[in-house]
Amino acid sequence: MALKVHHIGYLVKKIESAISSFEKLGYHITQDTVYDDIRQVNICFMEKDGYCIELVSPASETSVVSGLMKKFKNSPYHICYETENFDEDYMTLVSDGFMAIDSPTPAPALQGREVVFLTSASVGMIELIRS
Repeated sequence: MALKVHHIGYLVKKIESAISSFEKLGYHITQDTVYDDIRQVNICFMEKDGYCIELVSPASETSVVSGLMKKFKNSPYHICYETENFDEDYMTLVSDGFMAIDSPTPAPALQGREVVFLTSASVGMIELIRS
């Protein structure tokens, strides 16, 4: 597998406050906030020194991250890997013991590219994105 780190997903309660705080740390917005109606979250991408973070904020109580927000509060919660061999790498990860949390679906904040979330007891949550 030739996986490349795309971003670190950072769970935040209030996205505008988080953007302001990350800007004070020297991050700049690379993509304005986008609403993902599939997952019911607001997403903003920021970057500093070549590192990309994805701020993810629940937009409703039924958001896919609402439960995580209650448990973890504001914190990093996944690493996203980009791959040119999405289907093959997805199947390899599953056969290697990663469990798919959802099915591959388009991500509005990533220009509709397909993503899938997986988890592993030894690694935690990852996201796989089609190049």
